[in-house]
Amino acid sequence: MSKQQPHEFISPVWRDGIFRGRVVFVTGGAGDICSAQTRALVYLGADAFIIGRNVEKTEAAAIDIAKVRKGARVMGIGNVDVRNFETLQKAADRCVAELGSIDFVIAGAAGNFISTIAGLSPKAFKSVMDIDTIGTFNTIKATIDHLSKSAAAHISPNAENSPPGGRFIAVSATFHYTGVPLQSHASAAKAGVDSLVSSVALEYGPRGVMANVIAPGPIEGTEGMDRLARAGFGEIDTKDGKGQQIPPSVRGGSPTIPSGRWGTVRDIADATVYLFSAAADNVNGHVLVVDGGAWRRQGGFLCVGQNPAMQYPNFLLSGAGSGQKKPASKI
Repeated sequence: MSKQQPHEFISPVWRDGIFRGRVVFVTGGAGDICSAQTRALVYLGADAFIIGRNVEKTEAAAIDIAKVRKGARVMGIGNVDVRNFETLQKAADRCVAELGSIDFVIAGAAGNFISTIAGLSPKAFKSVMDIDTIGTFNTIKATIDHLSKSAAAHISPNAENSPPGGRFIAVSATFHYTGVPLQSHASAAKAGVDSLVSSVALEYGPRGVMANVIAPGPIEGTEGMDRLARAGFGEIDTKDGKGQQIPPSVRGGSPTIPSGRWGTVRDIADATVYLFSAAADNVNGHVLVVDGGAWRRQGGFLCVGQNPAMQYPNFLLSGAGSGQKKPASKI
């Protein structure tokens, strides 16, 4: 079995086998968040086809995910770039040929880094737009006909209580709700992702396809959160302006997030299970924010935390943020 225990990637509220006979196609499936989403679906009966650019990482993730359920079929195909529609189309066709269908899709491939606009080159900005926004569009184009067939074949709700089909989720973010310093590129890209999904809901909803967005907040233990923390985003001063200790939330976690804690990959996996399940049969074109209310305090405050070296707007005026650009992360 996988080294991860079920409680690490899924809550105990879901019934075993609710996705038996369904196949999920996942871009960025080897990433921290998407692998947890896939793991939860496979645990509950689905088979999976995950793609990514890194061959070794993607294949290893598939092998590990398959361990959560005896008999699970999980394929990991590397050297697939969501920016290249032809390779993505071939991957989708291979998924159908080898696993039988595409019933669910998770568009999770993403690229991001920390940079001010002053330090952001047009090429770097375009790279994020290409991976996030164009990549999501390409994923839609490569899989939507398969999703339409699945939706028609597995109409939900139904008397047989079988799993639904024809469900699409894009993994987005909350940056563009308020604007966040050092994230102009990701904000623009994810706004485009949200808009694309609303169009899918409108145009393919009548064909039975349910298309939605999950917008995670800061997720502890992920590569993205580690990068933000190194830049000073996640550093929290636990004392107030008078030097008095700030009492922790009742959950004992972050004092800057209304729910009192950072998010976990399990939070996102549970949201995914909900949206793909029969319980969300009439949820379409929705953006499900899973961040403990953090986005309501972001912008110039939450994103840069309370680290004195990263106080807004001082770090911008001093030029401290101008040299923090990093290459776009791999999917």
